[in-house]
Amino acid sequence: MAIRADDSLLKDLEELNNNVVNLDIAEQMELDGKLLDDVFTLQKSGQYIDLMKKVEHDLIVNVRGKGVVEQVDEDAEFKFIEACIGLLVDIDKEITIIHDFICENYRLKFPELESIVAHPIDFARVVKKIGNKMDVNFVDLEGLLPVEIIEVVTYSALSTIGKALAEDVFYKTIEACNRVLALDSAKKKVVDFVENRMGYLAPNLTVVFGSVVAAKLVGAAGSLLSLEKMSCDDIELLVADLKNLPPFPPLEPYYVGPLGAGYINQCGLFKGTLPDFRIQTYQRLAKKM
Repeated sequence: MAIRADDSLLKDLEELNNNVVNLDIAEQMELDGKLLDDVFTLQKSGQYIDLMKKVEHDLIVNVRGKGVVEQVDEDAEFKFIEACIGLLVDIDKEITIIHDFICENYRLKFPELESIVAHPIDFARVVKKIGNKMDVNFVDLEGLLPVEIIEVVTYSALSTIGKALAEDVFYKTIEACNRVLALDSAKKKVVDFVENRMGYLAPNLTVVFGSVVAAKLVGAAGSLLSLEKMSCDDIELLVADLKNLPPFPPLEPYYVGPLGAGYINQCGLFKGTLPDFRIQTYQRLAKKM
């Protein structure tokens, strides 16, 4: 289990009673009475809704067909996969923004928690579980965190200076947690879809480079057929980023070479290679396509 990331929200709240902390979430976050839908817009966007409908439909069809993938227009499918990869980036950004919002709010209740549970998904789950309770000893965190981390959370809660949140702030915080968890669930579905489709459309390329890098390569080439016809030299140019890097940058922290920070450099096989062997690995990977 992982223990694991720009905008503004939250308004200055009025002084609350003695049991509740005084909120002053600076200019960094300004809700000003807005609903979270007015601030965190990704899940309500047409693109998100349309992409997720197709992803979920195709995953259901694939399960019912026991792994048999429908015949499709490859070029159109690769474009859709590219859109899915873009959506994954958007989901990660939205999770980071909402996580910041949750931290800003819950810092008033349990300021130590965000440094103990750093991963946004784990943090959202734990915040939901603890809620507005002040005695964490009676909160069952088993299954959410490793035992040793649970002990740290429980010990820190005993000495925290935090106070219970106002009802409206607490409600928005929990709703934000639900959004993070829903986005994480959507992200897993999109990843499953991309892996499934790439495994069908370009199985050999996917085995070597992984589904996401393989999809980026096909997208950059224009089509799978175009990629298949490319020479190794053309492939090196395809994945290069020569605008921002000198021809032969240093090997540390890892080799990027004349190819720049290209797509091949993002695959697990390349990143898992020792720096001294990365030039040869890159060249061999390019020849595999």
